[in-house]
Amino acid sequence: MRMEGEEPATADGGGQIKRALIDATAGAIAGGISRTVTSPLDVIKIRFQVQLEPTSLWALVRSNVTAPSKYTGMLQATKDIFREEGLPGFWRGNVPALLMVMPYTAIQFAVLHKLKTFAAGSSKTEDHIQLSPYLSYASGALAGCAATVGSYPFDLLRTILASQGEPKVYPTMRSAFVDIVRTRGFRGLYAGLSPTLVEIVPYAGLQFGTYDTFKRWTMAWNHHKSSSTSSISTDDNLSSFQLFICGLAAGTCAKLVCHPLDVVKKRFQIEGLQRHPKYGGRVEHHAYRNMFDALRRILQTEGWAGLYKGIVPSTVKAAPAGAVTFVAYEFTSDWLESILT
Repeated sequence: MRMEGEEPATADGGGQIKRALIDATAGAIAGGISRTVTSPLDVIKIRFQVQLEPTSLWALVRSNVTAPSKYTGMLQATKDIFREEGLPGFWRGNVPALLMVMPYTAIQFAVLHKLKTFAAGSSKTEDHIQLSPYLSYASGALAGCAATVGSYPFDLLRTILASQGEPKVYPTMRSAFVDIVRTRGFRGLYAGLSPTLVEIVPYAGLQFGTYDTFKRWTMAWNHHKSSSTSSISTDDNLSSFQLFICGLAAGTCAKLVCHPLDVVKKRFQIEGLQRHPKYGGRVEHHAYRNMFDALRRILQTEGWAGLYKGIVPSTVKAAPAGAVTFVAYEFTSDWLESILT
């Protein structure tokens, strides 16, 4: 017997499926837009992260390195890439990046909404904002792990294609895929997964947790402003600019904390793969025994600066990427809900 006010199971099931489709579609669209817009900064970041030599003139002088570094700053790297590879060089690897980020964000937002629904006991987005910060962080971390495992091979292919310059070692995504499987086996498609999962737990947790926290603070500020101006408005909707700022702050906080693990991940992803000599030394096969050994060796040979290679373009990219993703998701989700309801 169904209790009074309870929806039929079929209707509830249909509503859950529709909600999951909305979250997945909105997440995929938001991820695709964000990745394409910020691709140039991502390419520069990856070039820095996989370069074994110092990535700044200051570090070169201080370490007394005589061998020249290919890239020694964001402006110099931008000029070099544009001169040698043209404008398309800044979108190198964008196809596997989209193939990675669209299912990644689709899985991430769908799982996130499901976890928040379970924690809040309600599928309404307005009820999710009332969750404690701890539950927001935990939901974001678990959603990030699920999305990472589901889309990782494309992340690896994106790194490989974006890290190579001219002349290309792998002209297409297919040639890179075939060579990796031939030389490393199918396990090679998941090279660097361990540090990625270790990174994604704090990264996704911080990103989504701080985003919800900043949204709560902004809502409280809006209510305070309304009460101080004798306004009776209780609208909890945030403006697009406020959503942008919340996403900006969330992306920046997460990236600053987790960047060293991202460097380690990139090194594992390109380990043993071919690299043109003009781009400097390459990471040899089995250069690192495990994630902790990689952190130790990078710190030992390249110093703290080695663990933060690419931090400037990474932070510059993370802020707008987070902002664009969250704003695009919120608007796309609202739009899909309005036409499907």
